[in-house]
Order: sequence, then C-alpha cells, then structure tokens
Amino acid sequence: MKLFNLSGKVAIVTGGNGGIGLGMAQGMGTCGATIVIAARDGAKAKAALDVLRGADIQASFVPADITSKAGCESLVAETEAALGRLDILVNNAGIMLRNQPQDLTEEEWRQVLDTNLTGAFLCCQAVYPVMKRSGGGKIINLGSMASVFGSPLLAAYASSKGGIVQLTRALATAWAKDNIQVNAVLPGFIDTAITRAARARMPGLQARIEQRTPAGRWGEPKDLAGIAAFLATPASDFITGTVTAVDGGYSIAM
Repeated sequence: MKLFNLSGKVAIVTGGNGGIGLGMAQGMGTCGATIVIAARDGAKAKAALDVLRGADIQASFVPADITSKAGCESLVAETEAALGRLDILVNNAGIMLRNQPQDLTEEEWRQVLDTNLTGAFLCCQAVYPVMKRSGGGKIINLGSMASVFGSPLLAAYASSKGGIVQLTRALATAWAKDNIQVNAVLPGFIDTAITRAARARMPGLQARIEQRTPAGRWGEPKDLAGIAAFLATPASDFITGTVTAVDGGYSIAM
C-alpha cells in the first residue's frame, strides 16, 4: 500500500476556487486525486482550474449551493455520474461577517450558520451513502482559530466554527463502523482575500499576529496542502475525530 497515493480517487472541495480550499486541492491533486471544485463563482473557479491543470492535476467545476439539501445532493450526484465515484469531501466553503453580537441581525446570523455549519452537515449527509456503498471515505472539515478562541466581532462565525469541531467528533464516532474517517483542520491566520480585507480594516493586526506566532509569519494557502493530503490518504486510516491546528504555533504560544 502506498500511504500517500490518491491515484484514482475523487475529492470534492467546497469553496475550492481560491484561498485555503485551493491550497488543499493542490495538496490532494499532487498525490493523484481528481479534484471537483464546488462553488458559486464560475469565473473564479475557472482561474482555479487553470492553476490545478497547469500542475497536471485532473480537475473540474460543479456549480453548487451548499446551503440547501437539494444543492448538496445534486453536487454529489453530478460528481458520481461524471467520475464514477466519490472518495473525499473537504468542507471548506464559508463566510465571515464581523459585527458586535448585539448588532447582528437574525438574517446575518442565519447566513453564517447556514453556510459554515449547516452547509457542511448537509454535504456530509449527501456523501455518506456513496462512501458507505464504496467501502469508506474521508471527510475533512475546516474549522478556525475561532473554534477555540473568543472574539467580540465574530459571534456568528465562531459559533459556526466551534460547531464544526463537535460535528466532526459526532460524525467520526457514528461513521467509523463504515470506514469513514472524519477530521477537522483549524487554520491559523492565513494570507487570503478575507484576511487581507480584515487587515485593511484593522491597523496593526498583521504585526500582532506575527509577534504572537512562533513561526513569525502569516500562513499561506499552500501550508494547508500537506495536512489535506495526509488526512485524505491511507496514511490516516486509523485517525478519526481529530482536530489539528495548522497555525505556525499560534494556539500554543503565551
């Protein structure tokens, strides 16, 4: 058995058209996986496909709305029909709204929870019968430093990402008997469009994070490639329900 070989495997990456999702797609694709980018922005997805195919990674795009059960089921059905199988799901799609909790509207709260947490749950439900029928699979859920730390501006986001951790543990215990491993990754402060916007609004944020992080820098999407490959391959077959920080040491620094 080749521990890090994903040849012949198919992976869906929600929100895989940029940032962390694209970095994780590159990691799995380098190991031989065929990547399906699931997202709403077709133009952005085309650019991501060019990146992947430029690295000799087989990749395609399926437009998807993961906030509905029908949308998740359609994504899975279309992937299986086109590629004949589905082995890996990366629940990466997410949004962040910054506001004081007393100022959050019900609509904003539901928008964040529906995308970040309910969307991940519905995608997991949709892939379960396919993975069970084929004898197993891998699910990687994306949490955040907000899964474990508090922030006055991230009540909805942090609630959704804390929920991801507990969802991961619940699914891991429920589906271990079906040879489906479910794990969570908590990225630290990664250089993406979302965090660049945050830094523009919050002077000094970049320096504060660099000072707190033992590695002395912000992460890059490619820093998530290795953990994605590991958790998607046979190398992690006896690992389930774990929560792994990929943060340059931020979460263990005093």
